[in-house]
Amino acid sequence: MNYIVAIPSYNRPDEITKKTLPTLKAGKINKDKIYVFVANKEEEKKYREKMDKSTYNKIVVGKKGIVQQRKFISQYFPVGTHIVSMDDDVSSLVKLSGDKLTKVSNLDSLFKQAFKLLKNKGLYLWGVYPVKNAKFMKNKITTNLKFIIGVIHGYINRHDNKLYPNLKSTSKEDIEQSILFYLKDKGVLRLNNISFTTNFNAPGGLGTDRFQMNKKAQEYLVKKYPNIAKPKFRKDGTPEITLSQNPNI
Repeated sequence: MNYIVAIPSYNRPDEITKKTLPTLKAGKINKDKIYVFVANKEEEKKYREKMDKSTYNKIVVGKKGIVQQRKFISQYFPVGTHIVSMDDDVSSLVKLSGDKLTKVSNLDSLFKQAFKLLKNKGLYLWGVYPVKNAKFMKNKITTNLKFIIGVIHGYINRHDNKLYPNLKSTSKEDIEQSILFYLKDKGVLRLNNISFTTNFNAPGGLGTDRFQMNKKAQEYLVKKYPNIAKPKFRKDGTPEITLSQNPNI
C-alpha cells in the first residue's frame, strides 16, 4: 500500500534533522516518501542547508501557520493519497508490550497496517494514543469519537473544505479535525497500543503564547460543538477540551 509522509515544520531545521528524519530512516521509511513542508523561501533555504538530502525527497514551500499548512498539504496531494502527517520532533514511536513500552522498529509496516485497518472499517482518519503511558494505553482499536492527536496521524486524502479546521481552533486544530472527520464518517480509528516520544512546546513551531491560544480555541470549540466539546482545565489552569464519548448529533 502506497503512502507518503508529510512533515509540517516551522523554524526548526535542527529539530527535524535530529529527530523525525532519523526516526523515519530507522523505521525503514523510504526517503522518496518523505516531504517536508516549510512556510516560505527563507525557511526553505535554512532547511536545505541543514538537512541531509539522503533523508528526504522534497522540501515544499507551503503556508505559515499549522491550520493553513495542513490544508495546503491536503490540497498539494491528489484525492485518495494516503498521507501520514508527522511533527518535526518525533524521536520514536512506542507500542504496548504487556505492561511495558517498547520501540516500534518498523514504521513502514505500522503505517501500512493502519491504512489497511482504516479501509476495512470504511474510515478516513487514524491516530495513536495521545499520552505515552503504559498504564493508560490498551491493546485495543477504537472507532468511536476519540481525540486523534496531530503529532502523528494518517488519513486518506479528500479535498473537502468541511474537513479543514477553522483558524480559531489553531492550538487545538487536531481536536477540531477529529470532530470534523467523526461527523462526516461516523468514526475515527485510534490505535490505543501505540504512542510516541516528542518534545511538546519546544521553541519554534507553536510553543509561544500557548495559554491565550488554548483559551481562544477552547471557547471556539465549546461554542461550535456544544454536544461534543466540553471545557476542562489542568491543575495549572491551562484550558483543555474533553470530547463526549456518545455525542448527541
